[in-house]
Amino acid sequence: MAAIGKIRSWGPALVAVIGFALFAFIAGDMAKSCDALRNEKINQVGEVLGQKVNTQEFQKLLDEYTEVVKIQQGQDNLSDEMMNQVKDMVWNSYVQSKIVEAEAEKLGLTVTDEEMENLLNQGTNPMLLQTPFVNQQTGRFDANSLKKFLVDYKTQSAGNSALAEQYQQLYKYWTFMEKTIRQQLLSQKYQNLLAHCILSNPVEAKMALADASEESNVTLLSFPYNSIEDNKVEISEADMKSKYNEMKSLFKQYVESRDVKYVDILVEPSTEDRFALQKQFDEYKASLEAAEDPSEAVRKSASLIPYLGVPVIKTAFPADVANRLDSIAVGQTTTVYETGNTLNVVKLIAKQQLPDSIQYREIYIAGADAEANQQKADSIFTALKNGGDFEAIAKTYGQTGAKNWVTTRDYQTATSLTNDQRTYIKELNTLAVNEIKNLAQSQGNVIIQVVDRKATTTKYTAAVIRKNYQFSKETYREAFNKFSSFVSSNKTADDIEANAQKNGYTVRERNDITTGEHTVAGIRATRDALKWLFSAKEGEVSPLYECGDNNHLLVVALNKIHKAGYRSFEDSQVQEMLKAEVMKDKKAEQLIEKVKDVKSVADAKAKGAVESEVNQITFQAPVFVATTGGSEPVLSGAVAATEKGKFSAAPVKGNNGVYLFQVNEKNKVEKDADVKAQEQTLRQRALQNARSYSDELYQNAGVKDNRYIFF
Repeated sequence: MAAIGKIRSWGPALVAVIGFALFAFIAGDMAKSCDALRNEKINQVGEVLGQKVNTQEFQKLLDEYTEVVKIQQGQDNLSDEMMNQVKDMVWNSYVQSKIVEAEAEKLGLTVTDEEMENLLNQGTNPMLLQTPFVNQQTGRFDANSLKKFLVDYKTQSAGNSALAEQYQQLYKYWTFMEKTIRQQLLSQKYQNLLAHCILSNPVEAKMALADASEESNVTLLSFPYNSIEDNKVEISEADMKSKYNEMKSLFKQYVESRDVKYVDILVEPSTEDRFALQKQFDEYKASLEAAEDPSEAVRKSASLIPYLGVPVIKTAFPADVANRLDSIAVGQTTTVYETGNTLNVVKLIAKQQLPDSIQYREIYIAGADAEANQQKADSIFTALKNGGDFEAIAKTYGQTGAKNWVTTRDYQTATSLTNDQRTYIKELNTLAVNEIKNLAQSQGNVIIQVVDRKATTTKYTAAVIRKNYQFSKETYREAFNKFSSFVSSNKTADDIEANAQKNGYTVRERNDITTGEHTVAGIRATRDALKWLFSAKEGEVSPLYECGDNNHLLVVALNKIHKAGYRSFEDSQVQEMLKAEVMKDKKAEQLIEKVKDVKSVADAKAKGAVESEVNQITFQAPVFVATTGGSEPVLSGAVAATEKGKFSAAPVKGNNGVYLFQVNEKNKVEKDADVKAQEQTLRQRALQNARSYSDELYQNAGVKDNRYIFF
């Protein structure tokens, strides 16, 4: 009993201990949950219609489309600029497809397999013509060719051979195109549904035809706004605020943007750096002249232009190289020459008359046993030489043996070629029509036969060593130390602006940067600066960034943050627009007051009007006024409403001036009065205006673009 009493005496303490333990347990789970949410948010590329887009999902889409572009462009690698375009294409396509899918789901719109089948059989969709399944004779998509490929893919895609890799790559390409076509069809269905909500009628069409058929010739009296000096116009704050309220809808922005001031330093080679490269090129020239095979000399030089070692047409080379190829003999090396920021030396290896287009067919023999491959290839070669059917033999090895065309442009832009590829291309170029060759390659054998040769042209095999003038480590270090000292001594935007010029630097501005951009001020490799920018506060100055192609030094000051919504009245860009519009209004008031009693051409000229003859004015088209240098839509309506022989009833306020006019002639122009065609034209015009629905849907989709953090 004493023990129980003692335990009871500990009650409050035990409750406290147990309570703390429970709190710690719950808090621990909450912390884990918060960490999970935080990590999820960190990995979000963006958001559409409340759905989060994570980095893995976007990267998968990006990789998929990148491979498609590589196939379409015939390139193994894409430049930074092209990759940025791909990123934007993937993001915009993803956002639009999600928006359309959501709208289509509400309406019950889908794309069925039967519709896809019909589309493939028709073969008229433009995207199908971008696939390899096009009949070369008809130029039309061949659904049977696609079906055959899909059957072959199941048997040929297994393994690690080059053929299997090609089948895998082509299959991925087709699945992407199929998915894209489905998205396109769904979008078209939605647009067509919207289009049928927009109607035109015969009355409207007849009025439009009548408006287009009446042409007026007038004597135009112009009073340009620039005839009044700006300092003769008084603008009050009340005027500006009134205009702001009138134009406010124009100042709405749907994404946050930021204005910056920045200093960007381009580090350039010194005189000593340039002299060092010139000396190095004397050695490059000597090694090219001495080499029978220039591959090693070009490789060791780290030339900007790779040596492919195969015959290509002149356009494969830069213009300065191409212009020299016909002026040097085979085996000759040019003098070292300078073009732009580069030094160059060229050696012409060969100059031949060869076909630009070659039709061929092939049979691959691949396996782990090189000797067995050779024996099998020899057997096939012998059978073909004895009159065997190429395609029939190919099919026994699970291949089509189909004829293909290759042109010089298909390989001349390659960044490199293996020895196997080089040998293969050389043989294709030099084999006679119907000649068969058994080529032993590192992964097996290939039997090739040239079927046709077209467009014989001059081809060149040339080695080019080209290098940019580059700054040395010492030059870069000197520029870095100087700029670093400047940045560390100027901690605020005002300090940077005040002291930049005396240190030899220029402060630049860039306004309205959004998260949808890939760089700061168009400078490569500035994603870290972009990430800093959208986490900084107004007035903050960034760290020093090393960017560009490791040749730029950058510091950024965040000048202004523009939140999504309406730009404020105090915004400098808004003020500039308002001032221009109010200035125009005030000048128009002065000019209208000046001409209020004018009743004739003579009166107007006495008031200083610029006279001109303007003909063929119709209600449907804006008038271009040469005397004021701009388009004036409002004049079209005023002239159409004024009878022949009449002077304008009132001054017309335009974009570039105030106008009066005398209508001299009104003529009916005979036109084909096809009311039905005009109805269709009006419907198409209305539909074009209605296409702003996509902007409306986008704005309502709550799109958040955080790609700048990751991509």
